[in-house]
Amino acid sequence: MDLNKTIESLCLAKGVSGDENEAAELALSMLKEYTDDLSIKNGNVIGRFGTKGAKPHILIDAHIDQIGLVVTHITEDGFLKISNCGGIDRRILSAQQVKVMGKQIVNGVICSVPPHLETDESKVPEISDICIDVGMTKAQAEELISSGDKIVFSPHCEKLIGDRISGTALDDRCGVAAVLRAIDIVKGKTLPYELTVLFSSQEEVGERGAKIAAFDIVPDIALAVDVSFALTYGDSESKCGKMGKGCMIGYSPVLDRKLSDEFRRIAENKELPYQIEVMSETTGTNADRFSVNRSGARAVTLSIPLKYMHTPAEVISVSDVENTARLIAAYLEEAAL
Repeated sequence: MDLNKTIESLCLAKGVSGDENEAAELALSMLKEYTDDLSIKNGNVIGRFGTKGAKPHILIDAHIDQIGLVVTHITEDGFLKISNCGGIDRRILSAQQVKVMGKQIVNGVICSVPPHLETDESKVPEISDICIDVGMTKAQAEELISSGDKIVFSPHCEKLIGDRISGTALDDRCGVAAVLRAIDIVKGKTLPYELTVLFSSQEEVGERGAKIAAFDIVPDIALAVDVSFALTYGDSESKCGKMGKGCMIGYSPVLDRKLSDEFRRIAENKELPYQIEVMSETTGTNADRFSVNRSGARAVTLSIPLKYMHTPAEVISVSDVENTARLIAAYLEEAAL
């Protein structure tokens, strides 16, 4: 598979939490190359592999949703008032180009006060004070847009220097790409256990898709493939991963220590670059849901270092996606022995 093309295609698909259909359908079409046992259930994309009913039942997950906004109402002047879907950094909203998912896609710009007219440049507007300009009257806007319509940052995916790319929704579409690449690597190999791939919905609003999917799937082992903070200017090296240095293997009280150690050992044996990510409490990923599903599952996080999280210009290194995929594939191959 062309990993760069896969990441780009996934990034350009729209899929705000609770309205993931476009991104989910694309991911489903990509997964069809590897299995016919596919479905979309409650927004979750589910693909099944291996020997049904055989133990252990392994689950590999990456969330398909992205952060975004939602229309709350239309003002008398035709501007859209909004709220957030997921963790939005209000500091970066002014003057961003967006697409409103109404009866048809409507382009808009988040309103911004010119700096030479701003009386308090240090003030960060509340989400309730922010509007979107779609260039319409109220009557025109109401023909195409309704309260509850979702909004995305204008999708893009750009190549930077080396193997780095910047784009919208890399959190966690690069994780989806890593899972697809791992499945591509083990394609055609006999898996004497049950394997389920999950591209889960609504992670950005409380890991909701993972919770209901895991209750239905009942895995013994669960891998949550997500992103984590990559080191950038002013950050602490002890709290961040480094781009280009491989997958970040998670250690946390809510994760299975033996499973984390197992991935570390495999990475060393296969000479795959890896990093350690220590989390003192919960992980903030779907692994938190998997570890307490029904009677629990052995869970681990595998994270791709990412800069500028939850902005329209997230940045990753494609080599980290590839090495994450190779680590997952090596685990699946070893589990088959």
